[in-house]
Amino acid sequence: MILKTFGWSFAVTGAGLVAALVFWGWEALAIVAILSVLEISLSFDNAVVNAGVLKRMNEFWQRIFLTIGILIAVFGMRLVFPVLIVSMTAQLGPVEAVELALDEPDQYEQLVTDAHPAIAAFGGMFLLMIFLNFIFEERENKWLKWLEKPLSKLGQIDGFSVGVALAALLLTATTIASNAAQHGGHYVDKTDTVLLSGVGGVLTYLLVGGLSGFFEHRLEEDQERAEEAEEAAHRAGEPTALGLAGRAAFFLFLYLEVLDASFSFDGVIGAFAITNHIFWMALGLGIGAMYVRSLTIYLVRQGTLDDYRYLEHGAHYAIGALAVLLLISIRWHINEVITGLLGVALIGASFWSSVRQNRLDAAEEEGKKPAVSSGV
Repeated sequence: MILKTFGWSFAVTGAGLVAALVFWGWEALAIVAILSVLEISLSFDNAVVNAGVLKRMNEFWQRIFLTIGILIAVFGMRLVFPVLIVSMTAQLGPVEAVELALDEPDQYEQLVTDAHPAIAAFGGMFLLMIFLNFIFEERENKWLKWLEKPLSKLGQIDGFSVGVALAALLLTATTIASNAAQHGGHYVDKTDTVLLSGVGGVLTYLLVGGLSGFFEHRLEEDQERAEEAEEAAHRAGEPTALGLAGRAAFFLFLYLEVLDASFSFDGVIGAFAITNHIFWMALGLGIGAMYVRSLTIYLVRQGTLDDYRYLEHGAHYAIGALAVLLLISIRWHINEVITGLLGVALIGASFWSSVRQNRLDAAEEEGKKPAVSSGV
């Protein structure tokens, strides 16, 4: 089961790590490995959400999502999107950005370093919005109850997460960004750049979230129509109408792609906190994306989405930590190893909490069972 589900992921991992070692050396190998783990840890909630929706699709649409969908996820979001970020922030064409990275790596590094405040502000605010909307939402399971319970009450205020994010952006722009680090140890005032980029990150999150909500609403409407048509056809003794079901599945596929794109932003943007090398980034995130797809299949086939209740919490706390580190990195350099391993530590802590809570629940359930008489 494991080899069948994760076989392609193992193969891509081996090929990617060998390529990193052969072309760039041991440092590249280490960074690619850390990025792979980072992508997997940040995207575990992505796999959980994908699996919850994917199990409602038939086998044909599951194959579409796991074939065409992986092409969009790996080559679109993990390969093309980082190049576009570099192109926009450094004011270069995509082809020029790639050529510069290949032919003049020192100049490319200088351009990316100087553009880092804009990248960090955009990415930090996008990640912060993901974290805030999670932490302010009322949910049945709470990992850190002392923190999440009062915050969920504050989340009932309309637009509260956006207000907190904009306040954090204003604080960052007027303090940290006023003396932002640049290439060669220089410091310049990047207040305006950070403000504009940060607002762009917030707007991007709101746009992606709006599209996700739109597709989800269309899906619910089509499913209701399909159920009504199926019931009417059943009463009339006619075959079930497959057209509406197919359209519902199509919107479900679109909804999944928008969701996947929104979740992939955190991995792509978070990768800039570890490295500015677009090829190392692409290898690491591509490997991680393969495991996310394999994990989605595994969760669907095993039906274990609810077994580890706090993993989603750990993933979102990792996103929140990365958001803060990205904003801080506008002025101060943060060790890449600390940044990369922080998400893994939070995921591990949430996993252990889930296992421990499952054991407590099992012991409590066992204690409620009536004693069985052995008889005479």
